[in-house]
Amino acid sequence: MPERPASSPEPHLHHIRVERTARYYTLGGRDDVPTTTWWFVLHGYSQLAGQFIRFFSDLAADDSRVVAPEALNRYYIVNPEVAPVRERPVGATWMTREDRESEVADYVEYLDAVFDEVTGGGLADGNHVNVIGFSQGAATASRWISHGRVPATRLILWGGLVPPDADLSRGPYALRGVPVTFVLGSRDHYVSDAMFEEDVARLSRIGITPSVIRFDGGHAVSRAALRELTGA
Repeated sequence: MPERPASSPEPHLHHIRVERTARYYTLGGRDDVPTTTWWFVLHGYSQLAGQFIRFFSDLAADDSRVVAPEALNRYYIVNPEVAPVRERPVGATWMTREDRESEVADYVEYLDAVFDEVTGGGLADGNHVNVIGFSQGAATASRWISHGRVPATRLILWGGLVPPDADLSRGPYALRGVPVTFVLGSRDHYVSDAMFEEDVARLSRIGITPSVIRFDGGHAVSRAALRELTGA
């Protein structure tokens, strides 16, 4: 790469809004049966929604629908020298540190649009809306709850924590007052006990007492933990 001239001008940053096509997957639900329970499941870094949603097939029923939106940014997970294009695995990410404010605003608006589409723009009385965020999806779910329009009745952070930039200044009404559940594997190398305890203490200081489900396993979705989560 040629050296940049010392006297070269600084570039000016601009943003432009464009339409694009996103995708999401669903499991469960029937057109002739009212959906009473919704599960919005947000995948982690390098995952794809079509594969991720399969971990939650036990939640699908005639009156229970699972919805898995896919992050807007897809990429090849391995370098070109590792495998040819047709064999390279593809993953998706919700955001990076680059232009992060725009990325967050975009995915919150996108998730609101998915919610509106699958629910027809409204919910019947007594509907339950559960939002599960796995790994990177935990931060995404937290921001969606905080900044979006989803009328969630429960926020489940699985293998992830509340993001450090979350606005907790509203005390117990932070995260819009939605009850929080942590689900953590005993060998999860991405969330240490110290990190988890610090997050719980952070929430406790503002009057939020999360519930916790522990399971024997690592950074993964556990069917046993899912059964405990649903009380099955």
